[in-house]
Amino acid sequence: MKNIRQRLIALLKTGFCAPKIGAMASRIKEPAATIHYNVKKLESDGAIKTYKAVFDYKQVEMGFCTFVLINLSPTEYSNPEKIANELATFQEIESVDVITGDWEIIAKIRTKDIEEYYAFTKRVLSRPGVVKIRSLNSLKQVKTEFISL
Repeated sequence: MKNIRQRLIALLKTGFCAPKIGAMASRIKEPAATIHYNVKKLESDGAIKTYKAVFDYKQVEMGFCTFVLINLSPTEYSNPEKIANELATFQEIESVDVITGDWEIIAKIRTKDIEEYYAFTKRVLSRPGVVKIRSLNSLKQVKTEFISL
């Protein structure tokens, strides 16, 4: 059998999942048709953006998680969304937020290990507009995507 593990993981990370209508119907004791209608309504209203799998990241070789605080140069400070949107295009970056305080942006980055993270910082974060970064490495994730681990 063909090994498509990495391609399948990439699809699952980007929204190729569906809600478990039957399980939800059993849990809240409503008919599946009612659940289906209401889920479709939430989707069409834009309240549900996508569905995605929640992984054990060590199992899919993305076990190194770092939160990166980013300071922008004075030329980029007035438009932090520009840099944030550019960073959001990289698959290693799980989330990007424009924040208040001493830093302008925080990004959550997932890589296989510290060596891959280091290569990523040199390739992506060492760029015009970024004057300083601070990495905060996650030692152990306790809860993700509303699931306690």
